[in-house]
Amino acid sequence: MKKTSRILAVLLTICMILSMIPAVFAEKADTVIYFTNDVHGEYGNYAYAAEIMKDGDLIVDAGDNIQGSVAASLTKGQCMVDLMKAVGYDLAIPGNHEFDYGFVRFLEIVKGENTPYICANLWDKVGDKALLDGYKILEAGGKKIAFIGITTPETLVKSTPTFFQNEKGEWIYDFCNDEKGEKLYKVVQDNVDAAKKAGAEYVIAIGHLGIDEQSEPWTSTSVIKNTTGIDALIDGHSHSEFAKTEKNKDGKDVVVAQTGTKLAKVGKMTIDAEGKIKAELIDVVAGEEAAFDADVAKAVADVKAEIDKISETVVAKTEVKLTTLDPDTDKRAVRNAETNLGDLCADAYRSLLGTDIAFVNGGGVRADIAEGDVTYGQIIAVHPFGNMACSIKVTGKQILEALELGASAHPGESGGFLQVSGLEYTINDGIESPVIIDESKMFVGLKEGAAHRVIDVKIGGKPLDEKATYTLGGHNYMLKQCGDGYAMFKGCEVIADEIAVDNEVLIRYIRDTLKGLVAKDSIYANLRGEGRIKVINEPFTDVKADAWYHDYVVDMANRGIIKGMTQTTFEPEGKLTRGQVAVLLYRMAGEPEVKDLETVLEGFKDVKTGKYYTEAVAWAKSEGLVKGMTEDTFAPEANVTRAQLVTILYRHAGEPKVEKAASFDDVKAGAWYANAIAWAKELGVVNGMTEKTFEPDGLC
Repeated sequence: MKKTSRILAVLLTICMILSMIPAVFAEKADTVIYFTNDVHGEYGNYAYAAEIMKDGDLIVDAGDNIQGSVAASLTKGQCMVDLMKAVGYDLAIPGNHEFDYGFVRFLEIVKGENTPYICANLWDKVGDKALLDGYKILEAGGKKIAFIGITTPETLVKSTPTFFQNEKGEWIYDFCNDEKGEKLYKVVQDNVDAAKKAGAEYVIAIGHLGIDEQSEPWTSTSVIKNTTGIDALIDGHSHSEFAKTEKNKDGKDVVVAQTGTKLAKVGKMTIDAEGKIKAELIDVVAGEEAAFDADVAKAVADVKAEIDKISETVVAKTEVKLTTLDPDTDKRAVRNAETNLGDLCADAYRSLLGTDIAFVNGGGVRADIAEGDVTYGQIIAVHPFGNMACSIKVTGKQILEALELGASAHPGESGGFLQVSGLEYTINDGIESPVIIDESKMFVGLKEGAAHRVIDVKIGGKPLDEKATYTLGGHNYMLKQCGDGYAMFKGCEVIADEIAVDNEVLIRYIRDTLKGLVAKDSIYANLRGEGRIKVINEPFTDVKADAWYHDYVVDMANRGIIKGMTQTTFEPEGKLTRGQVAVLLYRMAGEPEVKDLETVLEGFKDVKTGKYYTEAVAWAKSEGLVKGMTEDTFAPEANVTRAQLVTILYRHAGEPKVEKAASFDDVKAGAWYANAIAWAKELGVVNGMTEKTFEPDGLC
């Protein structure tokens, strides 16, 4: 028995040792980091997302989590903060909307017993230092991973600017704002270097930056391009869905990914045993048959129960869909086009405040309302920010400046795009925006002498008077706090202040003014709006819409084939020169490189280097399209005759055989241009000046 006991003891000891070997010697092959961005208060999907993410090593968020829904608005983000703890987030960064409840509330969230927040570029200007830790090193799967937080400098205008100022209006916080992005790149690089010095094996940036053109120079693409040492970047802000690579300053690939918005997807970033990083997006499938995390589901249910008591109260009814979308594409339109919901929201402010006009920023109109009963929750979803209605006195000049700022990114999206009431205007996309903004994207002014791209502004059916005074309704974010960069209103006389919260303004208008019903025969029946905002693309002010050449000029200008004589004029009746013809054909050909330029131009002693037409004439000569006016001159400034232009085009076409002569009395058979005119007439390229005459010597 003793021997058996000893053998058994030895066997048990061996088993214990063997069972310990994996724990001592094995290292997890992959490290998995799950991530979210731009959740915007979408608490309903969290139980399903949590189930997906629970097998990961780390969970991080790239901002704009705690704002954007009824629940988030009513709890000032607390319900989302609690859910992040329930899910088990290891780290988060602030997006621009983490500040929407005020800076004091922001500090309560990020410095409380919640998910840790980091941000390298939230700068305390008084103390000249970062307000939060710029990076944090976490260990997972046997790897030391540094996460660096980066918040878009656009936050100064895409949250409430006054939150970052003292009582004198001086900036006391910023996000390393400068026009070229160099401050941001430097602070990011400094944190990358510091993290590596502290022992980080991998550096992953968590950026609320986005890829929208209007966010330059602070996009995730630009940050990667101007730094080194970042292995991957988890992005947010632009509500995009992608997983790709971008080249850094050294030309190395950096993995970058973003999940879209509203928890439709979660991101999964994997670092394998060899250190290779990849990213993918995973659909969050909700519904009865979908898997979910039971503990998080209970937390979600608790939130919903509290919010439902308030949000499900019916306050009105609509017989038409009230939308932020383009009815043809179902893509968001309220940030670059008029919609019926944009009209309704603007009308609500003008009605309540009794002003001449009213503005609502497209970025402040956040959700659609379907036909049927309208609940309190739906109204809050449209206006979730809690902005306060106010009115001010403004000049016509300030109104025009505001419209120009709102249209400056058009046809691209802008949160500051203006939905209007009591006013109509036209945006001319053919004219470059004259708006000047500073490094914080605040309005500074309009370029002196530049043409307006906002035209035909009418208030109450009458043309805008820039010197007149008008009353303007809206909310404090834009009119008092310079939100979206509307600094032209700073210091304006306030007529009425903090009359009602934004969602209450909309409820009152539908309930009281519209008698509780948005009717199908109302001005809101057209999903595209009432027609207050028109868009044209007219690059030249002297090319009239009814001119016979209008469509040709606009088309060629949009394709870059022709340019104006000035920024806004084309001079359609001006005479065409031989040099200009060569340039037109050269641009149509894609401006190919001309080799041995001086050799090609031998014989054209009047074509000097450095002129706008030099390479074009050389190319046209090498292609056999043009010949000299004399043995040694081209005469680039000479006017082109109708016969000369048609002949150049004929040569460009390869001088095809002509079967039938042109039927013009003044085009003689055998003339040097006869075949060219016959060819052009047959194809419909040219017409006669009259039925019987072509006028070959007439000028173009």
